[in-house]
Parts: sequence; C-alpha cells; structure tokens
Amino acid sequence: MGLRGSCHCGGVTLAVPHAPAWVGSCNCSLCRKLGWLVAYYPDDAVKVTGETIAYVWGDRLIGIHHCPICGCGTHWKTLGEDFGRMGLNARLLDGFDPAKVEVRLLDNAGD
Repeated sequence: MGLRGSCHCGGVTLAVPHAPAWVGSCNCSLCRKLGWLVAYYPDDAVKVTGETIAYVWGDRLIGIHHCPICGCGTHWKTLGEDFGRMGLNARLLDGFDPAKVEVRLLDNAGD
C-alpha cells in the first residue's frame, strides 16, 4: 500500500510505494536550516505532481525542490549523473511519525 503526502498548501502532492525503512538527517549547511528528514526512493518509484522550483547550490549535483506558493521543501533530484535514487521530505508524508522510524545521522557538513 502506498503513501501520499503534500506541501502545506496542497499545490504539490507526493506518492511513494511504501513507508521509508529509515530516514536521513543530514548536517550540511542547507539541511540544518531546512530540518528535513529525507526518505530515499528510486526515481521511478516517486510521483510528484504540481509545480516545484529547484534551488541549486554548491557542487550543483542536485536540485532541491520546493513549492512556489507555500515554500515547503518537497524533494531533491540529481541534475546530471544518476544516483539511482532521489530524496523526499518524509515530513510531508501523511501519518509520518519520526519516532517510529530509524533516523540515520548523515555527516555531509564537510567541516
């Protein structure tokens, strides 16, 4: 059974095939500010509908997408080389409870 979710205003909807087994809590400069918990899925397993805008920074390998109306961060996708996965803001999934999933700390700060 799949899961659905959306940004705050409902302009962007998300659908994934199953709940994440774990989520990543990244400590890079952007993720620290955004507070995302990222669930990873193969690109073709995620359905994103609605308009998003990509923010591209740093090494320019990924686009971090957000809703242009409410500003909620929705997902990230690669811009070139295929990583075989994309990241989804798990906090947007209906019924997501971070206390019920493993949270892995990802050290990407580059300090």
